[in-house]
Order: sequence, then structure tokens, then C-alpha cells
Amino acid sequence: MKEIIATVVLLTAGLFCVQAQSPLLTKEEAVEQALEHNFGIEVARNQVEIADNNQGILNSGYLPSLSAVAGADYSRDDSTIEFPGQVDDQGNPRPDFEINQAEAQRYTSALQLNYTLFDGLGRLYNYKSLKEEYELTTLQARETIENTMLELFSVYYEIARLSENEKVLEEALRISQDRTKRAEYAFEFGQNTKLNILNAEVDVTNDSINLLNTRQQLKNAKRDLNLILNRELDAAFAVDTLIQFTSPLVLQDYIDRAEENNVSVLQVERNLAINEYDIKISKSGYLPRIGLTGSYGWNLNQSAASAFFPGTNNTNNNLSLGASLSWNLFDGGNTAVRIKNAKIAYENQEILKKQVLLEVDRDIKNAFDIYKNRLSIYRIQEKNVVTNKNNFERSREQFQLGRITSIEFRQAQINLLNAQTNKNLAKYDAKLAELQLLQLTGQLLNVPL
Repeated sequence: MKEIIATVVLLTAGLFCVQAQSPLLTKEEAVEQALEHNFGIEVARNQVEIADNNQGILNSGYLPSLSAVAGADYSRDDSTIEFPGQVDDQGNPRPDFEINQAEAQRYTSALQLNYTLFDGLGRLYNYKSLKEEYELTTLQARETIENTMLELFSVYYEIARLSENEKVLEEALRISQDRTKRAEYAFEFGQNTKLNILNAEVDVTNDSINLLNTRQQLKNAKRDLNLILNRELDAAFAVDTLIQFTSPLVLQDYIDRAEENNVSVLQVERNLAINEYDIKISKSGYLPRIGLTGSYGWNLNQSAASAFFPGTNNTNNNLSLGASLSWNLFDGGNTAVRIKNAKIAYENQEILKKQVLLEVDRDIKNAFDIYKNRLSIYRIQEKNVVTNKNNFERSREQFQLGRITSIEFRQAQINLLNAQTNKNLAKYDAKLAELQLLQLTGQLLNVPL
């Protein structure tokens, strides 16, 4: 039994030395690395870049189109021309006339310019719609970042909780080891029985197992955080366990302005603007289209000689300008249907906005109540730790004087251990509840960590 305990003690001590040398990863550094390297944020950033390209002048339809065309034709003919019934000056039948390998070439090239001067304002509203699409994509990227930050801090604070629990369990193990030594000394001097030693050794074993399990959970949580930060999974680090809560007055101000900053509400408003432009784009089908065209061409024709004409080279340069007007007076009702559907889609978006506003209001109220409840629990757990510390210290004194049993002492130790771990859990639960509230108010990315 002693060999097992010694092995466990050496193992836990070695792990502690490794962790003590780990560099500190602050919350600010974790956020910075996530913003730079997180996979989801990188994808969201690329989506914003695509939307930015789409809203540019090159995708607006306002620029003319210019195209170049060119062609070349080549032909070679062998022909025989007969003159039936015809005679020459001598009165003899006119001989056949043969043309062999008669070559002809044709080369053409042209530049063609097309420009839409007016398209019923559909181009204008489509351009504005693309601007709104860019804003919507930016908000979607912001939502991705906020969700990633919540995930980041959920894991970060889990690491902090397990790190503090680790220290608590290390202290519990040290106390149990010290009790084992005292029991062994007392047994040697005939002051207690072997049972006290066995009880102490059982407690050492249990505390060692709890410590090892906590350290395994801590290693797993650190790998989870490294995955979020997109870095080496086994990179060693320590985290900051200090927590600061936002002032209640500041939180209330954020809640009062939540409708202006909540990302879900802002996305619905952008969708409303897009649907409004869709209606105007559909209405543009009732208006005429005016276009301008222009072209410049160069042609070269090289014809072969024939029986009656010599070969010729014909070069032609052409410049043409034109304007066109088209007005679809009736398209079978397609435009009318598109307008009706666009209006219905706009109405649906208005309904959705009302729903989102109500849901956000509910979520904020729930989140605020949860935050206050968890913060109160944390304050209670802080006092509970103080109470249990006092109880444990007095129990240790009584145990050393032989006035209470080892079982009673162990119970006081377990009560303190539970109080400390519960306080750690309550602290980080309260902070995560605050972060969830800050996200709903739209302030998660604007507050100090």
C-alpha cells in the first residue's frame, strides 16, 4: 500500500513541476489568437471579403461591356470552266479554262461596345441591395466571432476552474499524507490502532485518484482550447484565474440599449432593407430600357482570279454607333407576380422582426436573472468557504489533541474540499452567465475582459 501511495505522490509531483513551468496565456492573448487563427472566424472573414467584392463597382452593372472579335477564313479551289458551243477567232471550239489552286483569304476583326443607359432603376436598387448584403454578411461574421468568443471563454474558464480545483486537491492530498505519517508515528508509540493508519491510507488513495482525474480533465480542456486557437494541441500553458464582474449600472445601461446592438435584431433589419429593395427591383420591369452600342471593325478580303476577273484585295474599316429602346409593355404578368411575392416576403420579414425582438427581450430577462442568481450563489459560496475553513482548522486542532476521531476530521476536510470546489464552479458559472448576457446586449466584443 505504501509503495502505491509513494508512486502516486511522485507522479502528481512531477506533473505539478511541468505545469508550474507553463507560460501564462492571458485572456487578451487568447482572444487575439482566436481572432487571428480560429477556423470558423477565418471562414467568416472570407465570406465578408466575398460580399465586399460583390458590392463593388465592378459588380454593379454600371460599367460598359467591351468585347473583341476576330476571324480568318481560307479557301483553295480547283475549277474547270467549259464553253460549250463557243468558238475562237479561228473557228475552232473554244478550249476549256482551268484554274488550279485558286486561293482566297478573309480576315475580320472588331471591337464592340455596349452600355445600358437606363434599365428602369433596377441596376440602382440592385447595387444598394448588394451594399445591404455586405452589411448583413458583416453582422453574420460578428455573430460567428461572438459565438466563438463564448466557446473560447467557456473552455478557458473551465481550465481555470480545474486549475484551482487542482490546487485544492493537492492541498487535500498533502493533508491526508501528513495524517498518514502522524497515524504511523502514533501507532509506533502505541497511541492508536492499525485501523487509523489504514483509514488514512485509503483517504490518500482517494485524494490521489481525484487529483489524477482532475489533471486528466485539465489536459483535455487545454487541448480543446488549443483547437479553438488553431495551434499545437499539446502546447503547454497556464490561464489567468482572476475574475472581474461588470458593474451593475453598466450592465443595466447595456440592457436598455440592447435593441440597438443585438446582432440578431440588426440582421433582421438588414434583411428588411434587402426585401424592400427587392420590391423596387421587381417594379423596374415596368419601365423601359435604353442602351447604347458602338463598334469598330476592320475587314480584309483577298479573292482569287476567275475566268473573267483578276484577283482583288479589298480592305474595309467600319465605325458604327447606335441606340436602342425596349419597353416590355406586357410580359404575361411575370412582373406583377414578382412584385406581389416580394411584398409578401417583406411582410414576413416584418413579422420575423417582431418575433426576434420578443425573443431577444425574453432571452435578456432570463439571462439577467440567471446571472444575478449565479452571482448570489457565488457570494454565498465565498462565505461558505470561510465557514468551512474555520471549521476545518478547529477540527484539525481537536484531532491533534485526540478529541475527535479521524472520521470526523475527514468529514471536516471533505466539507472544506466541497465548499472550495463549489465556490470555483459558482465563480466561473457567474462569469459565463455575464458573458451570455453581454452577447445578447451586443456588447460582448466591446467590454474589457
